[in-house]
Amino acid sequence: MTKIYAVVLAAGQGTRMKSKLYKVLHPVCGKPMVEHVVDHIRDLDVTKIVSIVGHGAEKVKEQLGDKSEYVLQEEQLGTAHAVQQAETLLGDLEGTTIVICGDTPLIRPETMKALLEHHQQQAAKATILTAVAENPTGYGRILRNEEGHVEQIVEQKDATVEQQKVTEINTGTYCFDNKALFETLKLVKNDNAQGEYYLPDVIEILKQQGEIVSAYISDDFSENLGVNDRVALSQAEEIMRARINETHMRNGVTIINPANTYIGADVTIGSDTIVYPGTLLEGQTVIGEDCYIGPNSHIVDSQIGHRTKIDASVVEESMIGEDVTVGPYAHIRPASNVLNRAKVGNFVELKKTTLGEGSKASHLTYLGDAEIGADVNIGCGTITVNYDGVNKFKTTIGDRSFIGCNANLVAPVTIHSDTYVAAGTTVTKEVPPFALAIGRSRQENKENYVNKLNSNK
Repeated sequence: MTKIYAVVLAAGQGTRMKSKLYKVLHPVCGKPMVEHVVDHIRDLDVTKIVSIVGHGAEKVKEQLGDKSEYVLQEEQLGTAHAVQQAETLLGDLEGTTIVICGDTPLIRPETMKALLEHHQQQAAKATILTAVAENPTGYGRILRNEEGHVEQIVEQKDATVEQQKVTEINTGTYCFDNKALFETLKLVKNDNAQGEYYLPDVIEILKQQGEIVSAYISDDFSENLGVNDRVALSQAEEIMRARINETHMRNGVTIINPANTYIGADVTIGSDTIVYPGTLLEGQTVIGEDCYIGPNSHIVDSQIGHRTKIDASVVEESMIGEDVTVGPYAHIRPASNVLNRAKVGNFVELKKTTLGEGSKASHLTYLGDAEIGADVNIGCGTITVNYDGVNKFKTTIGDRSFIGCNANLVAPVTIHSDTYVAAGTTVTKEVPPFALAIGRSRQENKENYVNKLNSNK
């Protein structure tokens, strides 16, 4: 079986982005463009992926890690020059090489697979991925002869008036016989206005040598969008978001308003979950079945159990169990764990806290650095006082305890199981099981005080 290799062109500076961030690292639906490309390639049976890096090379390596091997293009002298940098890793290998730009995040694995199959069926030395564009301005045109065979790629600036009417364009993605590619790259010249070495020249040289050059027409022009500026970035985001949302809906998820729902590329959602408008799901978030998410919720890198409801709330890097209610207007901060049947109500904030099974913090509460057992009631206005200005301290509350309203739990402190803390109490020491902790000023009623006050006016 023919071995497949891939070269990802990711060395361009991307000046039109006008950004401090390296172009191919700009995210589309939560994932850097170049990582979309590499992940799609990895869906194929590829032996080796080589990314050509230049500006921001270390950042690209850090992002992709061991998903790719890397070659540095120190000077950006054109696309042919970029591919040539991979010769040390690929030059003497038998097989087929796909060359693709790192700023084309929308291309599907299915399209690349079809391109490879067409290339092999045609026994071609090179195959161009083409597309039909409603407005081909700016793209290289594919010129075919009367038999329909590719004759030439003509760049926009070099095309005649008649050639500019051609709507089949070069997408910048190619398949090559690997050895033929690297042999032909040595023949590419830079005698053009930019003084650069262009990859399409390889096609022309192979044609002159009498080799078979083919073309495969992509079904969807939008797949081939190259992201060179912020406008194209927003277009790619919109297209991919619609694609992601459609996939979830076809898998049994209800999305009330797809145009106003933002789901990252790596998010997983179970069937019969309903996602309401204004919701943003990011990172490696996993949501179970039969959940209600939103409206206006933001969930990042979290796991949400079955039948859980999250209403107008933020959940970050946390675990939420099954049959849990969160919100509205709750904030669950990183490293929190809300167990089954628990409730985190309106204006409740959790940080690095475990809330046990069936426990409730229904409103206006801060629980930080806390370990809370099962079936605990946290009254309105309760605060774990976890910070002394230098260090954070832990609060532990045992099962079935009842914490009254407006309680201050000054950490480090342990409140054992089956205890009561009276409303308005400031707890500064351990509370034993079955005890009532009360620490507040006693009420005093001053008889006829109002009458005396009014008589002095």
